Amino acid sequence: MYRKWGVGLRALLMTLGALVVCLIIAGVAANLWMVERTRGRIDHQLSQCVEAPVGIVFGTSLWSRQGGRNPYFAARIEAAASLMRDRRVEHLLLSGDNRTRYYNEPVSMWRELRAQRVRDVDMTLDYAGFSTFDTLVRAQAVFDVERALLISQAWHLPRAMFIADALGLEVEGCAVQDEQAEGIWRLRAREWLARLATLGDLYLWGREAYFLGPEEPLVIAEPPRVSAQAVAASLHLQKQKRLREAPAGQNGTKGDVDAEVTSPGEGPEGEEEASGSLSAADTARESAYDSPSSSAP
Repeated sequence: MYRKWGVGLRALLMTLGALVVCLIIAGVAANLWMVERTRGRIDHQLSQCVEAPVGIVFGTSLWSRQGGRNPYFAARIEAAASLMRDRRVEHLLLSGDNRTRYYNEPVSMWRELRAQRVRDVDMTLDYAGFSTFDTLVRAQAVFDVERALLISQAWHLPRAMFIADALGLEVEGCAVQDEQAEGIWRLRAREWLARLATLGDLYLWGREAYFLGPEEPLVIAEPPRVSAQAVAASLHLQKQKRLREAPAGQNGTKGDVDAEVTSPGEGPEGEEEASGSLSAADTARESAYDSPSSSAP
């Protein structure tokens, strides 16, 4: 009797082992497939990212688990603001999680971009982007996006672009600066498994977006009547003002600065030039910073 139990247990373990090996092989194959299919359409320098009418920024938490500012969030914001200043994208779709009143990724992105002089009329908030899949489905079905530039980390873009391809969206990837933060291995491992699950979402169990709602096509506003250099000068003036107002001993250190920009000329003439640019930027804004345009569930 014990011999029979032993034989049965051995057969069970061998079967489980074979399944594990098959899953590993399938996972590796899925990852390689997605990476190879999208590799040629991902640019790793902002200056090389292709132009597109819409830039989709994927939401993530403003704060890291360790309590500091999330470098992945900051990198996406910096990239999105830069792309808007260079007019490589004409409108930003900020899509993220807003399951509770205390956690709102789209509004966090909107506030940060607003601080970097991105106009309200150039941003639309999607509060039901609970996942990469939901964000892209809603971009197509709700916001009527046909062509877009996906803005995220390089390790996330292959899966996002693979989903977009399956949905029929025309997309390119713009990889933001990849900060090596604590716990990166957990994100990479989760992404590895998420790529495998994506195949099931698309081809096996027919996943659908958690929430769709009525159509709200994006409205792309006219470009601002002020140059990128003027906006950069105004940001520099803000930075200098914050440094002057910082407590003694903190000047010269890295603080909470909106953006690093090219400095205007030194001395009184340079400061006057920056002040004039700031005034021009403020005058050219078409929005008085009202509530953000949004699609609420």
